Amino acid sequence: MRTAPTILHLDMDAFYASAEQASKPSLRGKAVIVGGLGPRGVVATASYEARVFGVHSAMPMGQARRLAPNAAYLVPRFEFYRAISEQVMGLLRALSPLVEPLSLDEAFVDLEAGGVARDGESARLTGTKLRADIRAVTGLTGSVGLAASKMLAKIASEEAKPDGLVLIEPGTERALLGPKSVRILPGVGPATGDHLRRAGITTVEEIVEAGEDELVRLVGKAHGHGLYAMALALDDRPVVAERDTKSVSVEDTYDVDIHDRVRVRMEVQRLADRCVRRLRGARLSGRTIVLKVRRYDFSTLTRSETLRGPTDDPAVVREAAARLLEGVDTTGGVRLLGVGVSGLADYTQEDLFAQAAGETHLEDEDTAEETAREEAVPAERRWPAGHDVRHTEFGHGWVQGSGLGRVTVRFETPDSAPGRVRTFRTDDQALQPADPLPLIPGGPTVVAPGLVGEAAHGSGAERPSEIVDRM
Repeated sequence: MRTAPTILHLDMDAFYASAEQASKPSLRGKAVIVGGLGPRGVVATASYEARVFGVHSAMPMGQARRLAPNAAYLVPRFEFYRAISEQVMGLLRALSPLVEPLSLDEAFVDLEAGGVARDGESARLTGTKLRADIRAVTGLTGSVGLAASKMLAKIASEEAKPDGLVLIEPGTERALLGPKSVRILPGVGPATGDHLRRAGITTVEEIVEAGEDELVRLVGKAHGHGLYAMALALDDRPVVAERDTKSVSVEDTYDVDIHDRVRVRMEVQRLADRCVRRLRGARLSGRTIVLKVRRYDFSTLTRSETLRGPTDDPAVVREAAARLLEGVDTTGGVRLLGVGVSGLADYTQEDLFAQAAGETHLEDEDTAEETAREEAVPAERRWPAGHDVRHTEFGHGWVQGSGLGRVTVRFETPDSAPGRVRTFRTDDQALQPADPLPLIPGGPTVVAPGLVGEAAHGSGAERPSEIVDRM
């Protein structure tokens, strides 16, 4: 571990909810909850005003509504959040070549590698300037933790929330960690925490006192050794700038269980095609096809098949997914389906033959034809809560809610006063989906495709339709 606090951990404060408040003047200072609004939706992010009522991430949306019935409930706008994240990550990469993003709103930075910090004072000045730059560029706030290791920097950023900075000086780590709950350590969740509590271990210092052998006996060899090292504040993991993609997958959660076997097969085929489009968009191929099925009783089954070589052929992926489905009992109903491809490569088996023959690998004609058909069919006019719209007479606004053939819109912009509310028919041609406006005047405009139709399909906390898993 280093001798200077030059590892920085940035965590944007209630990122999705804060971005929504910044873009909607009428929601500033009010409880805002972002997530899947269907009966099986979960909370992605809750604003600090909503957390006062006990709402937190990963909570079922139905429970959140009972705790905070008057909060604003919005469907995530992931392209919008991603554009803001790119601005923030750009500021981090200006500090150092070693930036390790963990998610859209969280990253580690090796300040020493960038030559911007050598000791505690220079690290603190860098963190303070970063927070100011983030606010100036995005209008949002982030919390910064500074320490000599990744584990401690992350703990420091949690201590700094919201909108603060905490620096852990080398040599003070044990004193800081000792009285804290064992849950503060990475990898100690509710189950491990309860197991340790039953053994009389509730604080980090009690882990040290118990000793490594006792930890191994309680939680197993690998976890025990790691847990004891963390309790001693030992963490030598480096900041890794590039992380290899492990898999590409797509999945959908359904508001109502699917019982019809034919419908299940059709959904799997549709997901396979979407997965391939995502795969090709990343210029990747893969050898292992994975099917994920979550049944009516919440049991989740995963089946996989490994091919002889990597592929991005939609017909091959569809056929493999269909074979995998044949081995799964869906009699009681299905609440989630997913198709993924792993064992990735940047070439396909077909590419090798094409190169040998001097040919070019062409897109599958069936997929091209299907894509053209999909593009030719007008999207169903759905109006997800929180998404942007524009009216030919009233200008830019956002959807407060819709139902019974009506859509309610509040007309306001990030730099306006709270706006007026008006209601329209859902098929009113004067009202159209719009791209989000920049939070800061002069900032980049976000092009967010799919505002109508697919954006309202899933009910999970994270966008279920397109996922790239990383190490």
